[in-house]
Amino acid sequence: MTQETLSIAAGIKLLVIDVDGVLTDGGLYYDDKGRITKRFNVQDGLGIKLAQAAGLNLAVVTGLSSAAVQSRVSELGIRHYFHGFKHKFPIIEQLAKDENISLKEIAYIGDDWVDAGPMLRVGLPMTVTNAQPEIKKIATWISRSQGGNGAVREAIMFILGSQNKIEEQWENWNSAT
Repeated sequence: MTQETLSIAAGIKLLVIDVDGVLTDGGLYYDDKGRITKRFNVQDGLGIKLAQAAGLNLAVVTGLSSAAVQSRVSELGIRHYFHGFKHKFPIIEQLAKDENISLKEIAYIGDDWVDAGPMLRVGLPMTVTNAQPEIKKIATWISRSQGGNGAVREAIMFILGSQNKIEEQWENWNSAT
C-alpha cells in the first residue's frame, strides 16, 4: 500500500458502497414465487456499525431495486440509500454537495463497469478481489475477500485504520456491558 493511498484514506469522510458483487456475493436468488433474495455477510454489517460509531458517513448506491436490500440498509441504519441508478456519479456528486465535502473525501467500492464512473472521480477508488479486470485497474485499494464475503468490512477497517480509529472502536465495543 502506498503512502499516498494511506494519506487519502485518512481524509475519507464518506464511503459509498455498491450492492451486487460488493455488499452481496452478486448472486440473484429466486424463490418459488419469482422474488429475488440476496445474501449479506454479518461481518460486513458489523463493519458498517463500526464505521458509523467512528463517524464515517456511509451511502449505498445500486443499479437495481430490491426489497431485500432496502430491508438490510434500513436495518443497518444507513441513511443514504439510492437504488435504480445505472449512472451513479450524479448521485455521488449530489451527496458531496449535500454533505459539504469534496470528491477527494469520498471512497467508493464497486466491482463492475457501472462503478467505473464514480471510481474515476472519487479520492479513494476501492474494489473487491473478484471484480472485473477493468475495475481492478482503476482501484487504488483491492480487498483480499470476495464481494459478499467480508470485503466491505475489510475496506472499512482499512479506512478506520488509516484514521487511527480501530483501537477506540475496539475499546468501545469491549467496554460495553
